[in-house]
Amino acid sequence: MTKQSNDKPEDLPRGGLLVDNLTCTRGGVPVLCGVSFKLSPGVAVLLRGPNGVGKTTLLRTIAGLQPPLRGTVKMNGSVAWAGHADAIKGTLSVRENLGFWAAVHGVSGRVKTAQLVDQAVESFYLGDLVARPAQSLSAGQKRRLGLARLLVTGAEIWTLDEPTVSLDSDSVTLFADAVRAHCARGGSALIATHIDPGVDAATLDLQSYSTRRDLSEQPAVDAGDTPVGDEGFLGEDAL
Repeated sequence: MTKQSNDKPEDLPRGGLLVDNLTCTRGGVPVLCGVSFKLSPGVAVLLRGPNGVGKTTLLRTIAGLQPPLRGTVKMNGSVAWAGHADAIKGTLSVRENLGFWAAVHGVSGRVKTAQLVDQAVESFYLGDLVARPAQSLSAGQKRRLGLARLLVTGAEIWTLDEPTVSLDSDSVTLFADAVRAHCARGGSALIATHIDPGVDAATLDLQSYSTRRDLSEQPAVDAGDTPVGDEGFLGEDAL
């Protein structure tokens, strides 16, 4: 029976993630089988593999945006998702967008919300833009705003799909600083990217879990007989 939960196993610390024997589908077709790993708090992990291997699909499954075919995802904490779309409302200002996402993630209290928004604005150099409607921002500015909303969610686990798209080198540095600060606070991050995001991170290569014969280093796996992948603990000792 497939299960996705926020259960807190005794050996899973706050900000930790446990993925066990996960089969992920795209368009109803299995693309990854037997994915198993643990992620410790304070650590960022880069998902690697060629285009089409299933990096986005795995992230969406972990984030709860789509169900797995089989297997379990357990976490101690909440998860935030940042995908290709920036998830901003064009008619709202930069500050209003950040306040909106804080409310969506259950942040309560005007003072606390204002503090989180101010932190996000400062971290991504949005100070000169706070009153501007999001629809008037450049592509890079919208991307920075989309990433800044991670800081107002309070989520311990970040799932990030190509987060540096449309960012210049200075903005990539801001992103890397934000990830490092998040991990220093005991958070964790799973990042799918084809470039170096400038973050010290462990690596999880998804190619061996692929069901596609043209991508996998091993023969394609029959989705009806999913193997259990080798379970690795992705912590500081894996860096």
